[in-house]
Amino acid sequence: MNNTTSSHNQSSDVNQQHEKTIANKRSLPVLLINYACLFVGSISSSLLSKYYFNHKGSSRWVSTWVQSAGFPLLVIPIFLPYYLFKSTQRKPFTRFTPKILALSIFIGLMLGINNLLFSWGNSYLPVSTSSLLLSSQLVFNLILSVIIVKQKITFMNLNCVILLTLGSALLALESSKDKPQGLTKAKYFIGFVATIGAGFLFALYLPIMEMIYKKVYCYAMVIEMQLVMEIAATTLASVGMAWNGGFAEMKKEGREVFDKRERVYWATVMSNVVSWQLCFMGTAGMVFLTCSLTGGICMTALLVMNVLGGVLVYREEFGGVKVVSTVMCGWGFCSYVYGMYAKNKMNLDHDHHHKEIKNIAPPNPIEMAQIVAPSPHHLGV
Repeated sequence: MNNTTSSHNQSSDVNQQHEKTIANKRSLPVLLINYACLFVGSISSSLLSKYYFNHKGSSRWVSTWVQSAGFPLLVIPIFLPYYLFKSTQRKPFTRFTPKILALSIFIGLMLGINNLLFSWGNSYLPVSTSSLLLSSQLVFNLILSVIIVKQKITFMNLNCVILLTLGSALLALESSKDKPQGLTKAKYFIGFVATIGAGFLFALYLPIMEMIYKKVYCYAMVIEMQLVMEIAATTLASVGMAWNGGFAEMKKEGREVFDKRERVYWATVMSNVVSWQLCFMGTAGMVFLTCSLTGGICMTALLVMNVLGGVLVYREEFGGVKVVSTVMCGWGFCSYVYGMYAKNKMNLDHDHHHKEIKNIAPPNPIEMAQIVAPSPHHLGV
């Protein structure tokens, strides 16, 4: 009898291992796609936002609005697979409870405020400066992740956070030398504080979303939540635009204020809409498939690319302080990635040493409704 029970337990362990292995294999392509969206969206949105302000675009509400106005794009992956392609059996918004709806609206409003703070900071500061200042969100992210989702502090993530934070502190000490011509100290200070505030709100957003995603059972629900959040953020920005002159001001700005052609103005606005949607959807996917701290670290690592983009595209100054800050940010991220790789390799070696899986049938074709969040420990985060 004991032998039978032991055999049954071993069989159960092997089945659980099968499920974890298959879940990881299915999640990895989606994780890579989300990071690609995050990579393209983060860099292009930062550069396009600065392009808008550099060419006499002046409405921070417009800059805030475009960050979430791309929510109609999410209708495609939500509804078409079920109603048109018939590639999923899950009906959109299945098990989307009133509680999840209320949380999505609340987070969306918080995201709208974060977008406004980012627009204020980006309108006053160079891309490279604002990008490095935003990396300060990691220290907030680590603290809030420990409090909200009980994230374990390890040498790997602590070392990364310290390096990235020190890089931002170095920049802050030399910030007075990086003021654009004609910008007063008061406005520069507003931009500086607004950017730090945006970093803090985003750091709060990540662990809260990780906590909520624990109640979400598939990736399709992540997209649905993102749709609701973007609608709430767009509503907030639309109210601000109406209060500040309305959407008619956009037409006037495109014709009379923007120093490029009107077509270039609208191309800039629409490109910004798409790029921001890629950025936020990539972030949401990263948090769902890994954890909030990993999502924040990946975002911060891309800020280094934003720094280089600002230097290459806008010929911004890249002096000694920015060089040191960039190196520290890159160093911190690389150390974190190596730590993840080493931990993941150790877990895989441990699995292979104790359990050997044979004759596993190839998995059936996967759909978004079947992609569940794999265990963070199994992904090495």
